[in-house]
Amino acid sequence: MSGKTVLLAEDDASIRLVVSQTLVSAGHQVRATSSLQALERWIGNGEGDVVVTDVYLGDTAVFEALPSMRLQRPDLPIIVMSGQNTILTAASAAEHGAFDYLPKPFDIDTLTSLVDRALKSPPSKKARVDRQTQQSISDARLPLIGRSAPMQEVYRIITRVMKTDLTVLIEGESGTGKELAARAIHQLGDNSDAPFLALDLSAMGQSEVNAQLFGDGDRTGAVHQVGGTLYLDEIGDLPADAQTQLVKLMRETEGARIIASSRKNLGRLVDDGVFREDLYYRLNVVRLTMPPLRMRKDDIPELAKAFLVRAQAKGLPAKTLEGAALDLLAAYDWPGNVRELENLILRLAALSPDPAIGVRQIERELRSSAMRDEGSAPGLEQEIQSLLHRYVLADLMRAESDEETKVHQSVIEKVERPLIKLALEVTSGNKVRAAGLLGLNRNTLRAKITSLGIAEG
Repeated sequence: MSGKTVLLAEDDASIRLVVSQTLVSAGHQVRATSSLQALERWIGNGEGDVVVTDVYLGDTAVFEALPSMRLQRPDLPIIVMSGQNTILTAASAAEHGAFDYLPKPFDIDTLTSLVDRALKSPPSKKARVDRQTQQSISDARLPLIGRSAPMQEVYRIITRVMKTDLTVLIEGESGTGKELAARAIHQLGDNSDAPFLALDLSAMGQSEVNAQLFGDGDRTGAVHQVGGTLYLDEIGDLPADAQTQLVKLMRETEGARIIASSRKNLGRLVDDGVFREDLYYRLNVVRLTMPPLRMRKDDIPELAKAFLVRAQAKGLPAKTLEGAALDLLAAYDWPGNVRELENLILRLAALSPDPAIGVRQIERELRSSAMRDEGSAPGLEQEIQSLLHRYVLADLMRAESDEETKVHQSVIEKVERPLIKLALEVTSGNKVRAAGLLGLNRNTLRAKITSLGIAEG
C-alpha cells in the first residue's frame, strides 16, 4: 500500500494524531484536517485514495457534503466515523455512498484493516444519491434504539441488506426486537411504500397458516404479494406441511421479500428433524442476531428515557428517572429483554404519583411482576439468581458504600429457613432424619431451628 494517500478529517486533535500516526506506521501517506472545506478542496483537486472522516466537523455534518464528493469522485472510498452510533447514522452513511461506517470508540487495528480493504476494493458503481430515500431516512422514527457495540453490528448488517431483496433470518430471544429490525430493513429499502405484512406463526393453527400464507390456490396468499415484505415471525413453529409448501413456492415464485425470525435455534431444529433443511438454507441467506438486553446494558438508560417520551406521546404524564433508578434498571438482567423494560416503564409512567421515578418504585414493580423468559424452564440456580435480582439487588447497591452490611446473613437466613422447614415436612418432623437429608450434624440442625425461629410442630 506504499504511496497511497489517506485524507483524514477529524476535529478531535488527539484522535486525529493517533489515527495519523497509526496509518503512517502502516505505510500510508496521510493528509489530516479538522476542516470540511479543506477536505472538499482536496477531493475536488483529485487528491487522496481513501477518505476517513468524522460525521461532524465542527457544527457541520459531513453528510451535507457527501453527495457532491461522490459526484466529483464516485470511485473514492469514504469511511465515516461517528460517536452518534444510531441506526440512522449507519443508514445515512450507507445511503450517501460511504464505503463503510465505523462507530466510536473503535479499535485502531480495525480502522487500519478497513482502510486497507477500501484501497483494495473495486471502484464503486453507486454514484447517485436518491434524495427521496434520504428524506425518508431523515424523517423516519425508527424503533431501534441503542449505541452499544452489539447494536452497532445489527446496524451494520441492516445497512448492507436494506437495498437488496435478500432473504434475512433474524434470530434472538423473545422481546429483543426482531420484528422492529425487520421493519427497519423494509422501511430503509427501495420498496418502503410497498406493504409490510407480519404473520405470527406461533399463534396460528395449520389451516390458518395455509390460508394466510398460500391462499386458496388462486395466488391470493401472502407469499404471492409482489414488491412488499413478508415477515414470518417464529418460523420455527411452522407446521411440517406448511414448510413443504413454503419451500415449493419460494422455489417457483417471485413474490414478496421474505424476512423470517425465530426465538428457537433453527439449526438445532434441523438436527432434531423437525425443520426442513432445505427451507432452513433458503431462509438463512443473511443471518441477523438480535442481542439480549443483558448483553447491551449500556443501552438501558437511553431506552428507558426513550420509553418515557413514548409514554408521554400516548397521553401519560411527563416523568423522569432518578439516577439511582437508572442504575438499578441497568443492573437488572431483563429476562424479557427490551419488551419487558418498555412495559415496566409504561406501567411506571401510568401509575407513579411522582414526577421523578425512584428506586423504590422500580423495586416494587420488579417484585410484583412474574418476569420470565417466554417458553423457558430455568433451573434452580437461575430461579434463585432471578429472585436475588428482584429482592436483593437494590439493597446491595444501597449498601455499596458501607463498610459492613448484613445482606449476606439476611439472604442466607431467608433461604435456609424454608429449606429446613421443607426437610422437616418431608420427614414428618424427625430432626435426625432431616439432618441426614440436609447433610448436617443433628446438633447443628437443632441450633439453626432455634436461631431461625422455626416453629416445631
